[in-house]
Amino acid sequence: MSLKQKVIDHILEVEGGYVNDPSDSGGETNWGITVRVARSNGYTDAMQDMPRQMAFDIYAKRYWDALQLDEIEALCPKIASELADTGVNQGVGRVAEFLQRALNAFNNQGKIYADLTVDMDVGPAIIRALSSFMQKRGVQGETVLFRALNALQGYFYIDLCERRQKDEKYICGWFSNRVA
Repeated sequence: MSLKQKVIDHILEVEGGYVNDPSDSGGETNWGITVRVARSNGYTDAMQDMPRQMAFDIYAKRYWDALQLDEIEALCPKIASELADTGVNQGVGRVAEFLQRALNAFNNQGKIYADLTVDMDVGPAIIRALSSFMQKRGVQGETVLFRALNALQGYFYIDLCERRQKDEKYICGWFSNRVA
């Protein structure tokens, strides 16, 4: 089984089935897919009827492929897994921003690779920087980068709850299921 399959299967398991919690900013969801995302990906039936395979396909296209995680997986599978999971919960742009900021912090003032523009996009520059980072820092670098990404993710959740108290309902689950 590929890493992509394992990661998305895990996300589907964590997200569970149909939910229509009025206090959830995402609104009605199935497998963690919001109505807006489902519709933008061609699903038109009732949300509670969304097949698991449709949700899998949406996650693959909208998160794994959009973040170029096959390329990132080739460099560091642990980071690819982390980015996929965070992307599902916090958005692709935010994940790209987290990775760009962390890589900029770890580039030793531009001596390992040039600073990245924090533009919330995963493109060739971020792949090159990650490759240079991994060549220089190796397994220890992967661990440090993973921790940095989790720190940024956790900070975002706390900040979100400070701005929107209604989200305090979810924060323990987010830290339990999302922040490793």
